[in-house]
Parts: sequence; C-alpha cells; structure tokens
Amino acid sequence: MLTPYDWQEGMGHRSQFVESRLQSGVPVAAVSIPEGILLATFRYQSSKVFEIYDRLAYSALGMQSDVEAIRVAAVEFTHHEGFRRSEDDVTIQRLVTHLSEPLKKSFGDFRMAPIVIRGLFCEVNESIDKDRFYVLDYDGDYHLLRKIAFAAGSNEARDAMVDAVDKVDFSKAKREDALAQLREAVLKGMDPDGGKAAQSELQELTFEAAILRRDGKWARRYQVLTGQED
Repeated sequence: MLTPYDWQEGMGHRSQFVESRLQSGVPVAAVSIPEGILLATFRYQSSKVFEIYDRLAYSALGMQSDVEAIRVAAVEFTHHEGFRRSEDDVTIQRLVTHLSEPLKKSFGDFRMAPIVIRGLFCEVNESIDKDRFYVLDYDGDYHLLRKIAFAAGSNEARDAMVDAVDKVDFSKAKREDALAQLREAVLKGMDPDGGKAAQSELQELTFEAAILRRDGKWARRYQVLTGQED
C-alpha cells in the first residue's frame, strides 16, 4: 500500500523521467502577426506541425507516438464537437480542457508509462489581441498565452527563445520576417549556450512551418509553408 510519501516520491520520479526526455526535444514557437498565426519548429523525420480544425493548429515536442496520439485525440474531439454542436463551439479552451483530463489521469497512474509530451495549441481569431495559445503539459496542467508562445524542453531553452525575440514587434511584421525570427528563436532554444553549434553537434534537421490565416475568405485557413511531409 502506497503511503502519501511514497506517492509523492513516485510522482517526483515520473516527472523527472518525463522532463529528462523532453530536454532533448526540439522546441516549438508560435506568434501572432497581422496575417495570422505562424508556427515553426525543426523536425527529424515525422511532421510535428498539424492542422486540428478550421482555426486550430497544434505542435509539440516529446515522444513521436505520444505527439501523434494527442493529435488524433484532438482531431476526433474537435470534429465530433463541430458535428454535434456547431463550428463556433469548437474552441481551443474546450479542446485543451478535454485533453487535460486523460493526461492527468495517465500521469498519476503508476501502472502506465507517463505520456512524454509538451504541446502547443493555437487558435486564430479576427485580431491579434484575440488570438489564443495554450501550452499543455504531460501532467495535464496548461496555461494560456497571448501573442506569442514557446514550448521547450527546459526553462533555459524557453528563456533563450524569449530573449531571441525580445525586441521584435510582431504586431506589424510581415510573414517572411516573422518566420526568420521564429527560426532563430527555435535554434536558440535548441542550443541556449552555443555549445552545440560551436562543436558542430547539431544534426541535420528540416525546418517546418505553417500559418493559420486570419482572413476568413480562405476555404482552408491552414497553410503549409515549408518542411511538412506530403
């Protein structure tokens, strides 16, 4: 029988296990610009930037099988909600709240391996101020962000990404300029102290990016920009 101390210690070990796996993951960046929401990252093989629903997109770092499992769950939930209710009822908040519960349950179940993931969800709206970003963690916790969001494997990586774009005004940025800034931010997150770059340790990766277009005239708001698989 587990004592409260045993349970707390076990949860700590699970958290350390997941965090150690996430540290080697490639960060994800997203930002609001006049044209819409840009998402950017680098990938090794499989794509990691996805359309979820008309105004929603998702990316993540972690184990590829877990990233894909969350993607499938998100697509199924949003399409079910859209069919059962209406498209207006399919919101990022409802989606993240729905996904949070099974993640929390999985993390607290010692009979199961924890899900290794840190996900970034985006919802584009009619203005930059109304765009929403959620970072969803492996333990079910999530938090809301505005205008710009990063999902990284460590606080050091995230801080490096924040510093990389600290003086950039994305509210007036063109797509190409904003994308270049995000690319540099992700590279900073992969190599905060510059050690890997100096030692040529960074592997060959594919830059991957997409945009959720703000203008509702498009039949499909989500557009692949570079790096995604056919």
